[in-house]
Amino acid sequence: MIVFDLKCGAGHVFEAWFASSAAYEEQSAAGLLACPLCGDGAIGKAVMAPNVPVKGNSRPENEAPPSPAAIKAALAALASVQQKALEGSTWVGRAFADKARAMHDGDIDHAPIHGQASADEARSLIEDGVPVAPLPFPVVPPNARN
Repeated sequence: MIVFDLKCGAGHVFEAWFASSAAYEEQSAAGLLACPLCGDGAIGKAVMAPNVPVKGNSRPENEAPPSPAAIKAALAALASVQQKALEGSTWVGRAFADKARAMHDGDIDHAPIHGQASADEARSLIEDGVPVAPLPFPVVPPNARN
């Protein structure tokens, strides 16, 4: 297997795996490649940085890995920021994609919302220019809280 960084005509760079360089060439010549972000079929190889792993013993002596306590504190801070950002936002559950699209199209008033969307729904919203972003932590629906 070989991995290539590919680039579409719109400038999106993405990674793709092929059985060999010849397999990439065959698929490219047959027009079988498309950008996963925009569907553009004008695909070429992007400039790739070589994947040279760092030796495990090459960490500078004065640089220690983060402690479990530091990682836990960072995650707690991020969770707190997410909670603060969602204060004033309405949980809409599985209706998120429909409501976000309706707001974007001007069919309903704009309001801060959060909810659930499938990967395909999120991709479609992004492709259509609807401003959405994933949350770093799962949100417990209000009706599921103890």
